[in-house]
Amino acid sequence: MDWPACTDEYQKLIIRMSAPRVVIDNTICSTATLVKVDSGRRHSILLDAVQVLTDLNLLIKKAYISSDGNGSWMSLGSIHNGRTNASNGLPALELTGTDRVGLLSEMFAVLADLQCDVVEAKVWTHNGRIASLIYVRGCNSGSTVEDCHKINGIEVRLRNVLKGDNGIRSAKTSVSMAVMHTERRLHQMMFTDRDFERTPILKLTPDAPIVTVQNWAEKGYSVVNIQCKDRIKLLFDVVCNLTDMEYIVFHATINTNSDQAYLEFYIRHKDGNPISSEPERQRVIQCLKAAVERRASEGVRLELCTEDRRGLLAEVTRTFRENGLNLTRAEVSTMGSMAANVFYVTDAIGNPTDPKIIESVRRKIGLNNLEVKELPLICHRHRAEGEDQAFGVGGAVLMSIRNLLRRNLYNMGLIKSCS
Repeated sequence: MDWPACTDEYQKLIIRMSAPRVVIDNTICSTATLVKVDSGRRHSILLDAVQVLTDLNLLIKKAYISSDGNGSWMSLGSIHNGRTNASNGLPALELTGTDRVGLLSEMFAVLADLQCDVVEAKVWTHNGRIASLIYVRGCNSGSTVEDCHKINGIEVRLRNVLKGDNGIRSAKTSVSMAVMHTERRLHQMMFTDRDFERTPILKLTPDAPIVTVQNWAEKGYSVVNIQCKDRIKLLFDVVCNLTDMEYIVFHATINTNSDQAYLEFYIRHKDGNPISSEPERQRVIQCLKAAVERRASEGVRLELCTEDRRGLLAEVTRTFRENGLNLTRAEVSTMGSMAANVFYVTDAIGNPTDPKIIESVRRKIGLNNLEVKELPLICHRHRAEGEDQAFGVGGAVLMSIRNLLRRNLYNMGLIKSCS
């Protein structure tokens, strides 16, 4: 190991003694892998460990975290789920502003006009705000955009597109050359933008997280409990925001049951004190709810897989906009000559999208290129009066989903009629 010249022997000894010890065990449970991490305690050590598992697309089903004295111990039960994504090392455009229908289409159109290829991008929306990280390269050279005048021109054009909040909040744009964790940076951008203070206009599902915070005076901890729908990267999202709010997790338990997750954290602020006021307690609750909700999937999940070409994203998102579809989340990636993109869409006001519109968009973009992968979970009540009785919005949505599935089966030739 190479040491900095200023590192003395005592510091080297402390670093060696604090090096984490990791044990991976597949024998204890037939359906999960047990990961044990024992390390010296420092701020963000829990986030670092969870981030590694997250980057490997591992779903954490159970976890026990304990930190006594100067040591930390973590036991994480994980199930593998999917593939990994590598950082591309290109400059990142960081954009925040007020969300609106068609905004992403306008942004990608500007980049296409400026001869910039989008290599990778992630876009989150929450409570009327948008945050995005977009990695670009020059169309002609195929290499990173390094010209300062061109970078400044990109920022100015994108800032003009983002200005849609009538002076309530100014749009923010910047270019970063630093290596960063994309999703952690998105959380930081949303947190800085104070999206947690905004009141959502519409909620499609009853799956809003339940967050409580109480003080355990005898031990000097604040106890945070979260109950919400389980999903991949949930623990990362919560720990990321606790870290950014400068709280340290001393003990924690994470359990999942069916599709529900139960998380309990014993925390103190980095100054050693528990939460000390009601405004601080409410702020923690708001921030943790936002952390859970930002990545929650609203709308129909559409996956685009096709040969990459110049202006592809501008063309696809323009088709969404022209058909009244609103993008709530997007993940853009390229692999060689292929584009693999994921979009979550609703109608213009956040309601479930008409299946007929989805099929119309698929025909315009290409039925084989754009596929429906997930449908939204809509709250509905079962009516005892029978299926032939009028049953409101929930039933109408279910009928729309049924029709969409039948159309897909019809297009695949698996049924003879879509009626």
